[in-house]
Amino acid sequence: MEDFQFIFIAILSKVWYTGENSRKSDDVCASANSFGTNFFLRKGVVIMMNRNATNIKRFIIFLNAVFQILLCTSSFAYAWENYYNLQLGNFFFKNGSIIFCALYAFIYFILIELYGGFRLGSLRITDSLFSHGIALIFTDLIAFLQICMMARSILNPGPLFLTLIPDMAALLLWNVYIHRNFARLFPPKKMILVYANRSARSLVYKMSKRYDKFIICAAINVEEGFERIASYLPDYDAVVICDTPNEIRNDILKFCFKNKILAYVTPKISDILIRGSEELNILDTPLLVSRNFGAKLEQKILKRLFDLLVSGAALVVLSPILLAAAAAVKLYDGGPVIYKQKRLTYGGKEFYLYKFRSMIVDAEKDGRARLAAEGDSRITPVGSFLRKTRLDELPQLLNILRGEMSIVGPRPERPEIAVEYEGAIPEFSFRLNAKAGLTGYAQVMGKYNTTPYDKLKLDLIYIENFSLLLDLKIIMMTVKTIFVKESTEGIDENALNAMDLSYHEQEEERAEIKV
Repeated sequence: MEDFQFIFIAILSKVWYTGENSRKSDDVCASANSFGTNFFLRKGVVIMMNRNATNIKRFIIFLNAVFQILLCTSSFAYAWENYYNLQLGNFFFKNGSIIFCALYAFIYFILIELYGGFRLGSLRITDSLFSHGIALIFTDLIAFLQICMMARSILNPGPLFLTLIPDMAALLLWNVYIHRNFARLFPPKKMILVYANRSARSLVYKMSKRYDKFIICAAINVEEGFERIASYLPDYDAVVICDTPNEIRNDILKFCFKNKILAYVTPKISDILIRGSEELNILDTPLLVSRNFGAKLEQKILKRLFDLLVSGAALVVLSPILLAAAAAVKLYDGGPVIYKQKRLTYGGKEFYLYKFRSMIVDAEKDGRARLAAEGDSRITPVGSFLRKTRLDELPQLLNILRGEMSIVGPRPERPEIAVEYEGAIPEFSFRLNAKAGLTGYAQVMGKYNTTPYDKLKLDLIYIENFSLLLDLKIIMMTVKTIFVKESTEGIDENALNAMDLSYHEQEEERAEIKV
């Protein structure tokens, strides 16, 4: 019974909290050990949990997911039973209706998982609400199309739309409640940063934006030695290992594994390549095979067929939007509608990429290649709208039909900018092991101004783990990034590209590391 874990949560009283930061040290805590567990009294809440709260978190996340799925499915079931099933002449009996509603719940679950809506403690409240909203709209749309197919006619979408409104309101209230209380039950982790010669201030600055999840309390350089570093680790909830030499990193990871300490690691390029390896189980000694040939032949054929199908259909369906965007660009200043620019694709092959012109004519008349900056005066009002909604990228569907690009892949860089990046990061050319894409893993996980080194890592994660299922996931996630302002942020206005040192220096000045 020694390993038996007790989980008990008792609400002693309802307490209202004020102040801009509820994670301050105003908690009243009392602890005692019993059966290998800790008792905590925090702000009127008694929590009996084991030293590792992972199981408790997962249980709460599971209950949250079940509640939200049941909430939305119940609304759909009401609209189905009281309107659509009657319109179909009781197309389904009781068991059939249950299966149809279960299918709705399954689709909603898949879409929420795709957009990360159940990631309590990871997503901000606004991001979670946004994920739920998109997933719910898509689920209702799919369900409506299924109903119309069964009816062999277009039915009234009103009843389904009327259930969408209270669902969104209920999800708003519930998500605000559950996220705030989850943050109180599981305050941010106290962390120590282990770093080497390369500056870690950029990472600290990014993590400091998520003060609801991370608190970096101290930092120590690897030059202090493993023994000294190991003596500090048990005093913290987690350790962040940032670009350290392999030998000491391995020692720290083994120490964390032995002592059950949470470890966050910034991966090296070699780590990503190993992650894409396959297991070879023909010997009694474990072997990993890193093939390094990119996608398999059958995968390339399927991907090309998928590109042709999707790009061709998109050009037909989106033709009214394409015409409207072209007219808006032409009417604004009378300049050319399409802007073509030399880019790099698979194997370093150059091609001309097509976009709706979003900047003034001769935006680079000085001959210097530069990325768009935040508040760039070269961007026209029409172009600003096109860039924010990503509509300026739609002419690249023609590049996809011509075989120069793919729907999903690393975004193509300009040759002159790629040369600059490769001067500082020789491995940057590894991105050319896949055909350039209209959207990509780095686009849905990063930002426009994400550093080239981080973009390279993200693109390599995609290249090493390619599958059509991953492509579909990225396409669905692209819909979300269209509405996220941060994904279109420009670089520093004084920088020519994301590698410009002024950008890094300004970013590093915003953060301080206590050494």
